[in-house]
Amino acid sequence: MRTRLLLGLSLLSTGLLAGAFGYGAANLVPTFNSVPIDMRLDFHAELMKMNGITMQGAMAISALSALTLAALTRERARLLTAAAGFLIVVSFLITRFGNVPINGRIKEWAATTPPPDHVVLLSRWELFNDLRTCTAMAAFVILISVALRQARRGGR
Repeated sequence: MRTRLLLGLSLLSTGLLAGAFGYGAANLVPTFNSVPIDMRLDFHAELMKMNGITMQGAMAISALSALTLAALTRERARLLTAAAGFLIVVSFLITRFGNVPINGRIKEWAATTPPPDHVVLLSRWELFNDLRTCTAMAAFVILISVALRQARRGGR
């Protein structure tokens, strides 16, 4: 029973994380790229204020629940949930060391003006965003496969 609840929490939090990243990649980034740069920078800076709290929370709950689940399960489920936890940690590391420093620069640019190489830095932010989206989605798919496998085996 405890592992089923933990799997549910892992699925919920990782699904929300992957969905948020996926929505950003599919909708926000193309919108960012179609508006004037000053509008993008202002919106991006404001969005990051909220994302800093919600996304870090989702990453923490996702990683902790998946890694705890790995510690409580055996055999293939342990390997799969550990892999999902690892991918979520990778999403966090990409965010922390890739996106966050660029977000800080974007915040500065919104208050002043972007440097001549801003397009390169924004492209790098988008690459990091795509990478963390893929790792979060892969973690979610792995956790879905664990849940489906448990359902086939009668929830054992």
